Amino acid sequence: MTSHLVTGAGSGIGAVLADRLHARGDHLVLLARSPARAADLEARYPGSDVHVVDLADPGAVGAFDGVPDELASVHHVAGVVELATVAEQEDAALRAQLDVNLVAPAVLTRLCLPAVRRTRGTFVFVNSSAGLSASASWSAYAASKFGLRGFADALRAEEVEQGVRVTTVFPSRTATPMQEKVHEQEGRTYDASRWITPETVVDMILHVLDLPGGATIPEVSVRAAVPRTA
Repeated sequence: MTSHLVTGAGSGIGAVLADRLHARGDHLVLLARSPARAADLEARYPGSDVHVVDLADPGAVGAFDGVPDELASVHHVAGVVELATVAEQEDAALRAQLDVNLVAPAVLTRLCLPAVRRTRGTFVFVNSSAGLSASASWSAYAASKFGLRGFADALRAEEVEQGVRVTTVFPSRTATPMQEKVHEQEGRTYDASRWITPETVVDMILHVLDLPGGATIPEVSVRAAVPRTA
């Protein structure tokens, strides 16, 4: 049985990815932040293993014991964002973004590494264009994503001899609930048609997964073909 661990399967890119993998007949290991979200995922993806793990709690992530013996892939998709200038950034919001976007993937990767080594599988880090270039009010989020890129780079270098593939995907703004929240924080009108779709990002992720064993894509950016007009 081909198994994949996915975080962030409740919405956006993670939900589309889980839909596609489940439709292929693959087995899913899903992490949910609450019992209510876990129940939703269990109903949506029958036969999957769903675990309640709050990614904002490093202790809970470190105690996760639901990793199967083998994993074909691990997908770090979950993320949070709270825009603020450095001068106005609250400590709790800063820490939450670092914990969910960077610490949780790092800890989960360590826990999952033996299972991925056994299949010579793939880690996919869904990063952000903010992990390549930081803008005003994005300091905390960008810091977490820059750190995630560095972590993935080190993992790739360490695991190449084990046959483990590591890919970082850098989507630009994507039409997801998170992007709608960002627009609210920016005081802008949200128009999903201006942004790439979660399906486009997932198409790229599945392309990465389905590459022949002798090939890998270390990094890939996915951007809208036409620049936004405002």
